[in-house]
Amino acid sequence: MSAGTPTPAASSWPVRLGLFGGTFDPPHVGHLVTAVNVLHALGLDQVILMVNNVAWQKEGTRQITPADDRFAMVVAAVADVPGLVAGRTEIDHGGNSFTADTLQALRADHPSAEFFTIVGDDAAAGLHSWTRSDEVVASSHLVVVDRPGDPVDLPDDIDWIRVEAPRLEVSSTDLRRRFSDGRPLDYLVTEPVLDVIERRGLYSGADE
Repeated sequence: MSAGTPTPAASSWPVRLGLFGGTFDPPHVGHLVTAVNVLHALGLDQVILMVNNVAWQKEGTRQITPADDRFAMVVAAVADVPGLVAGRTEIDHGGNSFTADTLQALRADHPSAEFFTIVGDDAAAGLHSWTRSDEVVASSHLVVVDRPGDPVDLPDDIDWIRVEAPRLEVSSTDLRRRFSDGRPLDYLVTEPVLDVIERRGLYSGADE
């Protein structure tokens, strides 16, 4: 849940929960467009933007912003968006972040909930390479976000739910460089996220 938000009793939690995981370094409008379109298309009660603790796939490729800073940015990004919440289950768990572990933890807290794991088309195409992908498939509905009119080929042994959403070609790498060199960030990152970045002094020396 967002920082400062009281945790409701388990019985009062929404029953259709979307899990949208990522590094969110930084969270941008493309993430928000994906989340709100899935929320609407599937009639979900909430979509949790779950912040990775250790983005092990990216370790060694670049410096990753500390998890608490990334969580603060996601909290700011979703604060005024109905149906979207920030999640820190993976941060609190510690270590590497795996979707199977996250779903297991969420289900322990919300045993009556129906879960929807939201992935982009690239991640969906490589699902069987995920750690314990069989557990992810067994414990949630798999939702792939397709570009309108351009569906991706997916493993045919999984019952996918496809949701079309505008594909905003926003690169987190480009955003970090823009922070460093002063190029415009208008309409790419929301003002509340920019405020967190400036307050915490993030990306001032972004080096890819």
